[in-house]
Amino acid sequence: MSSAALAAASLVVAGLVGLVPQASAAPSPTGQLHSQRVCASKASAGEATCFAEKLVDAAGNAPKATAPPSTGLTPSGLQDAYGLTGLSSGGRTVAIVDAYGYTNLEKDLATYRAQFGLPACTTANGCLTIMDQNGGTSLPRMDVGWAQEQALDVDAVSAACPDCKILVVQAKSPTFANLGTAVQTAAKQPGVVAISNSYGGSDAPDSTYGAYYNHPGIAVTASTGDNGYQGGSYPASSSYVTAVGGTSLVPASSTARGWTESVWDGAGSGCSQNVALAAAASFNTGCSGRAMADVSAAADPSEGGLAVYYPSSRSASTWGQFGGTSESAPIIASVYALSGNTSGYANAKPYAHPELLNDVTSGSNGTCSPAQLCTARAGWDGPTGLGTPNGVGAF
Repeated sequence: MSSAALAAASLVVAGLVGLVPQASAAPSPTGQLHSQRVCASKASAGEATCFAEKLVDAAGNAPKATAPPSTGLTPSGLQDAYGLTGLSSGGRTVAIVDAYGYTNLEKDLATYRAQFGLPACTTANGCLTIMDQNGGTSLPRMDVGWAQEQALDVDAVSAACPDCKILVVQAKSPTFANLGTAVQTAAKQPGVVAISNSYGGSDAPDSTYGAYYNHPGIAVTASTGDNGYQGGSYPASSSYVTAVGGTSLVPASSTARGWTESVWDGAGSGCSQNVALAAAASFNTGCSGRAMADVSAAADPSEGGLAVYYPSSRSASTWGQFGGTSESAPIIASVYALSGNTSGYANAKPYAHPELLNDVTSGSNGTCSPAQLCTARAGWDGPTGLGTPNGVGAF
């Protein structure tokens, strides 16, 4: 790990002023800073909510800053932590599916990438494409919360895979019908090898929504949620997707890797009551049905939260620090793109080579029985799955 990455990760966030909170989680280890969800905490029937969280101060004020927060995970730090430094996708495309519009997406993405010396990704040079759920140009109205989710998603892809092309498909609302239509549209676009879904709702059978997410040959990832051990959350509980949990990621000069990881206590995990046990998971998960998660990545807004340039309103943007399993899902989608190995159902691939992942063996996201559903252990566990990327060998 570079000394610059260590220094950046060890400083404190400064200059917090700003917004009224929507919903708050417990205080974070960074002191008075704590995480705040950017979308509604619960979804209505047939709808999903996004899982992005941002750091705010004790009064609920969000950052307004002219530079990235010094505790935020940077592209160089993320790549170092997961063995991705120097890897190339060859220009493969990662698709992002979210609800609603984001007026300044291209402009804000340009600011993020320029800040960290990443190559330009614009609609003009063919790196960035933005479309509506049907593949057209009638983009939906902007929603600030979901736009903040989109900012996290495109910045996470940029950080993990700087040469990946990015497709953003914006559903007109967060219903599964509209989000699912957007996933199907993304799967039809040339060059798409991975589709990231940083949202979820109640557990559901694949007979209800599975057709939207069933795309062999494309790695479809989905966040397991930010409520800890709570049971299944769709689409992460689908048999067709890679369910992505979350970790706390901190620099550690005392380890050979240069980083340590533990369970992020907000990471979703549990058993689906509607989807059968994954064939690849032929060991004791503790579930009679589909178990979450399969793999994981950084998600703790305080420890491993990504520095993001995001919209603070419909017209203004600023720097902040974001996490939630909305961070981990696009990271894993990007790792699949870097691997170039997405034939068949990509969610089975890590189970063939778990030894090529960073096994996360400490931490918990709740109280449960059997213990592996909410408590880390050697090998698979609910909050972190098989572990986090260590290069792309497991993918």
